[in-house]
Amino acid sequence: MNRLSPLLLSAAAVALAGSLPAAAQNLDAQRAQIKAAIDNAERGQFDAGQARTLSQHPLYGWLEYANLRRNIDSVTSAQAQDFLKRYDGQAVAGSFRSVWLPAVARRQDWPTLLANWAPTDNVGLRCARLNALQATGKADAQWVNDAQALWKSTGKSLPDACDPVFAVLDAKGGLSAELRWARIDAAADEQQPAVMRSAARGLPAADLALANTYAAFVDKPNASALNWPRNERSRRIATDGLAKLAKADPDATEQQLPQYANALQLSPAQQAQVRYQIALWTVASYGPESARRLNAVPDSAYDERLHEWRAREALSRGDWPAALTAIRKMGPTQRNDSRWRYFEARMLDKTGKRAEAQPLFREAARSATFHGFLAADQLGLNSYTLCPLEPNDSAQAQAAIARDPAIVRAMELFKIERNGWAVAEWNDALSRFDTTQRRIAVEVARDNGWFDRAVFSLGKTPDEQRLYSLRFPLHHDAAIRRESAKHAIDPAWVAAEIRAESIFNPKARSPANAMGLMQVLPATGASVAKSIGLVNYGGAASLYDPDTNIALGTAYLRQLMNKYDGLPYVTIAAYNAGPTPTARWQSQRPGFDPDIWIETISYKETREYVARILAFSVIYDWRLNGNALPVTDRMNGRLQAKRKQLTCPTNAEKAAD
Repeated sequence: MNRLSPLLLSAAAVALAGSLPAAAQNLDAQRAQIKAAIDNAERGQFDAGQARTLSQHPLYGWLEYANLRRNIDSVTSAQAQDFLKRYDGQAVAGSFRSVWLPAVARRQDWPTLLANWAPTDNVGLRCARLNALQATGKADAQWVNDAQALWKSTGKSLPDACDPVFAVLDAKGGLSAELRWARIDAAADEQQPAVMRSAARGLPAADLALANTYAAFVDKPNASALNWPRNERSRRIATDGLAKLAKADPDATEQQLPQYANALQLSPAQQAQVRYQIALWTVASYGPESARRLNAVPDSAYDERLHEWRAREALSRGDWPAALTAIRKMGPTQRNDSRWRYFEARMLDKTGKRAEAQPLFREAARSATFHGFLAADQLGLNSYTLCPLEPNDSAQAQAAIARDPAIVRAMELFKIERNGWAVAEWNDALSRFDTTQRRIAVEVARDNGWFDRAVFSLGKTPDEQRLYSLRFPLHHDAAIRRESAKHAIDPAWVAAEIRAESIFNPKARSPANAMGLMQVLPATGASVAKSIGLVNYGGAASLYDPDTNIALGTAYLRQLMNKYDGLPYVTIAAYNAGPTPTARWQSQRPGFDPDIWIETISYKETREYVARILAFSVIYDWRLNGNALPVTDRMNGRLQAKRKQLTCPTNAEKAAD
């Protein structure tokens, strides 16, 4: 049935929808039915009889929404208003409005769009509103100001709905040459030559020609710039174009920079901006000119990103004094981070200044991070710093949050695998909650198997960082222990991989089609299943089964471990980045200490992934066993080392340090 059902428009039928506490409804029994009803509605097979039996279900509004969205271009204003009125204040109303108003704009029903307008960050809808105001004779001075504000808001491309707005603005004389040049400048800064050309239309012929020449240079630097006017705009755009070229070809950019700098009189700051990009895109692959090009960037142009790369570049060459100097040039906030406190101490130790290193190691060791754990190992401490916080909320407080209608809907949507809708309900609920209520909501989500809410909703305060039991969930631990024992893999490592890859969501799927808890690719799953004789492997769909996924993911870790000489830190890098870059990093820095090898991985994602997995492993070791294998032994594959306790220092102990 593709028509809108009258049932969905009956206010009486849904008067109670979403308002009853979960305990008053047999949600478990109806879960398959509501899921099927929503799926059918989205396929254009809405069943009015089936919907009637669900009229008091908390998700009935989302069933309505699914049917309305399917037929969004034929939804009348009366139908939409009825829906919005009945679900006013709920997430489903906002979701409906976000798909209905564009449909209203497409059919140019301007009065309806204006009557139902609500402030939004959606630029397309903001332009639709301006189109509506103009079409209904309300393009006043405020309209001009709003249109000009959109024009100036970004140097990036804007939605097609904005084109008529700017055409009218131009016709009203509201797009001066000054405004056009402002957008051209902003587009050059964003390295968007197509937007530069579009903004230039309407300029006088001479200016148009110059603007198009500017755009061509940003697209690909060329000698025409040598004849540009010697003014600040030419210098700015030449800087933008050279900075863009540096990302693709730092060698060519370094060769060309002097001629443009001389011809256009680029300022020292502008030349530094280009040299920054030359250095960055050279050192990102540790090219042979890295050190020289980094030194060519004046200190005034350095930011945290380049400071890190200067330190890493020196580390990659084993130049410990240069690495120490680079770290000490960092700003105080960056330098005091546990990562760089640790490496400053390491470089002092490497250069024979162990006594100077000790207090820095002690500072870093106060942090429950990878580098904090490494620092504790360097000091030979018997324990790691970990200060867990375990709240003791009343049953009444927990029950109150669990009964919140938005939380009820969020949990049910999650259970029927409507994660986007579930997050909308979740965010709506949290927008009304205080810090304590937000944490209790995370506990409710955990109890319903929705573990990632702790990761995305906690951590806003220092105390929330200490909620380790929530932030590091532990599920399927029997399968983790069983498969880890079978393949001689530390179970804490497997748990850490699951936390990093899927946050214990068995239905997780990445854009690259990695699937399940350990994000196994179907081809990898099939290959590993064959190699270990997993007879019940049923293809890619099997990767959504937790036991199967853990079996295959753990076996794959063992295969990688065998390939990489039993070294977990290299194995973790290969699990994330693949064999080709891992082989390159091994050949570039053979024999490097593991901590330095990890820090000099050129891929930011993989570098942080390896450190994260190793830190997570310590925390999961504590969760599984009450103590932890030292991270230094762990990353080297030494599983029989003396284990450490995890303790929270007293204030007196901190003061003594």
